[in-house]
Amino acid sequence: MARPLRFIFREQHITLPHFSPTRTLLEWLREDKRALGTKEGCNEGDCGACTVVLARLEGDKLVYRPVNACILLLGQVDGAELITVEDLANKDALHPVQQAMVDHHASQCGFCTPGIVMSLYAAGLSDAPPQDKTGVDGALAGNLCRCTGYRPIIDAALASREAQWSDPHAETRRKRLTALQDDLDMLSAGPEGVFAAPASLSSLHAFLATHPGAVIVGGSTDVGLWITKKLALPKAILWLGRITALKTIIQSHNRLHLGAMVSLEEARPALSAIDPDLGVLMARFAAMQVRSTGTIGGNIANGSPIGDLAPALIALEANLSLLGPEGMRAMPLEQFFVAYGKQDRAEDEIVAALDIPHLQANEHFRCFKISKRRDEDISSVMGAFRFTIDNGSIVEARIAFGGMAATPKRASATEAALTGVLLDDPHAWTEAIAHLQEDFQPISDMRASAGYRLRVARAILGKALLECAGAPASTRITPRMEADHVR
Repeated sequence: MARPLRFIFREQHITLPHFSPTRTLLEWLREDKRALGTKEGCNEGDCGACTVVLARLEGDKLVYRPVNACILLLGQVDGAELITVEDLANKDALHPVQQAMVDHHASQCGFCTPGIVMSLYAAGLSDAPPQDKTGVDGALAGNLCRCTGYRPIIDAALASREAQWSDPHAETRRKRLTALQDDLDMLSAGPEGVFAAPASLSSLHAFLATHPGAVIVGGSTDVGLWITKKLALPKAILWLGRITALKTIIQSHNRLHLGAMVSLEEARPALSAIDPDLGVLMARFAAMQVRSTGTIGGNIANGSPIGDLAPALIALEANLSLLGPEGMRAMPLEQFFVAYGKQDRAEDEIVAALDIPHLQANEHFRCFKISKRRDEDISSVMGAFRFTIDNGSIVEARIAFGGMAATPKRASATEAALTGVLLDDPHAWTEAIAHLQEDFQPISDMRASAGYRLRVARAILGKALLECAGAPASTRITPRMEADHVR
């Protein structure tokens, strides 16, 4: 049994029986509701001008997530309360963030200002409100401003931080959202196409059986770009966001289990606990708006050769679970990537989960992302390394790179050359690192030349070995959180 799309907007219960499956939240706001405070900038989730906040009940907890309305599909708002910049003021009294932006002259043309306000609003209501400039920088990494300059914006954020650490409407929101909770499938079917949000795995399989080739959506941070930039118009979209079985995070003594619909931001603490470098990687993965909606499974299913997560998980020897109508199928993650744009997944299968082993006492991990910008940028090269060390000797090396081949790929020849090498023998490292040119023949593109990529790959592998040998990590922008010397 299916029901229409339902969400809350400006204290009203919105019910939409039919809508285009490719309609974005930004289009609905600006064109259907004339809510023009939310701006359209890049239309690809980079500039943050379109940022709005979705309030949801996650278990018993009320959470506030900033999202890019330009690439979020309208159907993904199901079960949430939508909050825009026009909704913050209390009659004639501005919200503390808005007032601080006025007081500190933090807006000039004002085009980016609504998104900045909404990012700060969400940050103030998060589990870890920003306490200093570093925290504010992280909250605003996905918001660009071309004319004001960031100092007054940061001043405004710091001035307003304590005044916005609670939502006076929280209990009212909780009651409204509780009334929306159910276990029914959501379905919109009309002449423009079908958007389905099944509430169970059985409903998911039933939909895929009747709509083979449907586009499967996790967070839409990639599919949204197909629609806004490639002008793709898929006729059937299946969103996995209502299936609780795909949202599990399970920690055991030897592994971490992540359901495919765990968001990148939700996964960050658990991944950081495996190794501090994973925490640094996830912070640089994308802006908060993208991490709030983008999912673990979506990042892997995308199959991008420059995806940041896959090389790190391959180096950690992660396993992937695929779910089809006949049940679960597991494989080492590295085997999922067959060729450029091709993965080992049947049309009626979904990426269901990832299982990531914890590091053993003699295993040491490093990963480095190289990009033109520090924050919110695509990798030129992503390298991840796991070394098993015994008595100062490398007994096993797992090395994976993104951006160096048509798929995320291990450096097999280099791994073999490093096996048996002593950590206190840099000359032997140099000879082993030279084998990278056997493993990879990278291409040149707008992000980097082939020669640069190969030089960078050699450099970061050498850096990982130096750090594991005990050298200080003096060239790091963000230091590791603990000493990890294995000499």
